[in-house]
Amino acid sequence: MRQHAYRQRLINTIRNFHNRGWCDGTGGNFSVVAEQDPLKLIMAPSGVDKGSLNATDLIEVNGHGEVINGEGKASAETLMHLQIVKQCSAGAVLHTHSVNGTLLSSLHQAAGHLELEGWEMLKGLSGISTHDTTVELPIIKNNQDLEVLSKQASHFLKEAPSGLLVAGHGLYAWGEDLFQAQRHTEIIEFLLELSWRQHLLNRTL
Repeated sequence: MRQHAYRQRLINTIRNFHNRGWCDGTGGNFSVVAEQDPLKLIMAPSGVDKGSLNATDLIEVNGHGEVINGEGKASAETLMHLQIVKQCSAGAVLHTHSVNGTLLSSLHQAAGHLELEGWEMLKGLSGISTHDTTVELPIIKNNQDLEVLSKQASHFLKEAPSGLLVAGHGLYAWGEDLFQAQRHTEIIEFLLELSWRQHLLNRTL
């Protein structure tokens, strides 16, 4: 896929997520691997309104998180993207700040994971072929030091169901390419909303 196509597809994904309330304001960050060797990511720059981004606004960063092309600054969260890309052989990493993800990651932080069980939509995650299963979505403690946060995440990435929550912060989801990463994000966000509504329902019964 040519770089222009990578850029436009990533912009379409970001706009879609913004319209769904998953990256309001300057929240969230999104990347796609443009080259593997040497590693190059196309990303949204830090501190920008995700709803008004254009393809020309995206930046390119190398495997050390340094901007090598484009205007703007790389997000500190680039280190998390690189950790996931390198450890999971991911082709894209999508980081959302939905209300459901923020609330549930705080609510279940002490448990260290959110249990997702019995839902048909679980089959949208890679490697799952039946609703009759239980998935544990890891939750790690938030940290403004992204080197520490990335190292903490590294202990859970291998077994994670293509997604991981940062407590009080949001979701990181990934896939072998942008299409799969978007699917995983949509599936997990759907399951997060189900879990939050179930939590509210249980409180009223």
